[in-house]
Amino acid sequence: MKSLNNISFLTIKNHLSKNNVNVSSLIAEDEIFYNLNSLNNSSNNDLTFFANISSLNYLSETKAKACLIDKKNSKNLPQNTAAIIVEDPYKAFALISNLFKQKNLSSGVIAELTNINKASKLSNNIQIDNFVNIKENCKIDENVIIESNCTIGPNVTISKNTVVKSNSVISDSIIGENCIIKSGAVIGGTGFGFDPKTKINIQHFGNVIIKNNCNIGSNTTIDKAVFDSTIISENCFIDNLVQIAHNVILGSGTIIASQTGIAGSTIIGKNVLIGGQAGISGHLTIGDNVKIAAKSGVTKNIKDNSVVAGFPAVDLKKWKIATIKFNNL
Repeated sequence: MKSLNNISFLTIKNHLSKNNVNVSSLIAEDEIFYNLNSLNNSSNNDLTFFANISSLNYLSETKAKACLIDKKNSKNLPQNTAAIIVEDPYKAFALISNLFKQKNLSSGVIAELTNINKASKLSNNIQIDNFVNIKENCKIDENVIIESNCTIGPNVTISKNTVVKSNSVISDSIIGENCIIKSGAVIGGTGFGFDPKTKINIQHFGNVIIKNNCNIGSNTTIDKAVFDSTIISENCFIDNLVQIAHNVILGSGTIIASQTGIAGSTIIGKNVLIGGQAGISGHLTIGDNVKIAAKSGVTKNIKDNSVVAGFPAVDLKKWKIATIKFNNL
């Protein structure tokens, strides 16, 4: 595997400590790791992690130099692999992955083959690649990267340190800081609104607001509101191929897996987990900390802290009982 970055154990330990992760290990602080890798593919210069019991068979056979692991399972490591004991190995892995992965840094270069409207404002150190079209009334803050073939605007603000990957289209939107908009995303398009009898389109006058530290997947669409705002709150992670309709509001920390569709004007609470291919009807309220299983069809409001599955989506325990009874017919 090609080296990602050369990181000392001291750097790893300090990074974890800054993020309130306690570390216990006998590794020398000047020990160097060349890669972060999986248990079964690691070599003797790599750092790996163990966070899932399904990988237990690989643990005793790993060739990694060291492993992020909890104390309970550290006894299963081979003699040549040192333990880096942490309470939550997966969290530690997530933090360390950001050390090994080189950050996208703006080159500060605006390519020659771009079209930038004179009414738009650009801050310092912005990277704009070839074939980008920035329309009127846009504001691009410092350290933003806009990759090739994107169309930005009209009426778009992109805050600092955000990356817009190639072939994305953004209009009538306010994008927060430190966001990643992956390739092919369409944000701020007109929603699916019309009079069903006459088929007369309903014009959309609102916008989309995506707050700080959000990740928007490839080919995901987020429609602008009719009058107000479709809102994606802080720290939301949205997978590829997700449809979010007009006037939807996502609470902070919500995670949505691929191929999910959310109909218009539904309000989703904080820290909600939505499995792949779920469908959520419009004008509903989904509470905080709700978990919605993959392929569920949500047709009613859901209270805080609920876990639901099936179509129509019901409490997970009820769904399991009904499934067992059906399969035994």
